[in-house]
Amino acid sequence: MSLTSRTLMEMYEAMRERFGHQGWWPGDGKLEVCVGAILTQNTNWRNVERAIANLRDGGLMSVSALHAAEPERLAKLICPAGYFRVKAKRLKNFIAHVLDSFGDDIDGFLDRPVSTLREELLSVSGIGPETADSIILYAAGKCTFVVDTYTCRVMMRHGLVGPEDGYEQVKELFESSLPEDPELWNDFHAQFVAVGKHYCRPKPKCDGCPLEPFDHDTGDEEDCW
Repeated sequence: MSLTSRTLMEMYEAMRERFGHQGWWPGDGKLEVCVGAILTQNTNWRNVERAIANLRDGGLMSVSALHAAEPERLAKLICPAGYFRVKAKRLKNFIAHVLDSFGDDIDGFLDRPVSTLREELLSVSGIGPETADSIILYAAGKCTFVVDTYTCRVMMRHGLVGPEDGYEQVKELFESSLPEDPELWNDFHAQFVAVGKHYCRPKPKCDGCPLEPFDHDTGDEEDCW
């Protein structure tokens, strides 16, 4: 095991001991997880839950129903998630892509090799690397590491990545250093989110952080792309 691999696993164990298993990703079924991954862009999960509840109550939680929904109605239902017209368009783009090849079969769409699935998701307008990887990891249950602002900030402050490293470089560091286990990668990302919310904020609160014993920089300017 390399030094980076050992350090990452020790960090994970310290975070999990503090926060416990996070049980991500919330959602009732694979389609709902996909929808949540798109709606959670630039908002918090509580708002996404309200939007998903609206879709569920409106009878729209199927590929065909979302595809048939009028854009204005869809935008109104997902309003709690913010940027609702933009997100309605992105959701429509994703649903149209699934429907074109797999009809209502979201399981069939997701049950393909990671490289194929990721390439297709990234070809959909409005779906970037973080959203694509969230869909693959949390909805499809396949190994791809999700990198977000929390992950990058923690890694930079602990000297494991540099400001020149982009999304794909940080992702590759994790994927080449950790055992290939989707459950581990799922919870690892969730642990970084917990650290980021409670301690590793733009202005850090290192006191009491489970990662405080690891070498780190307490500067408040390190952040991601």
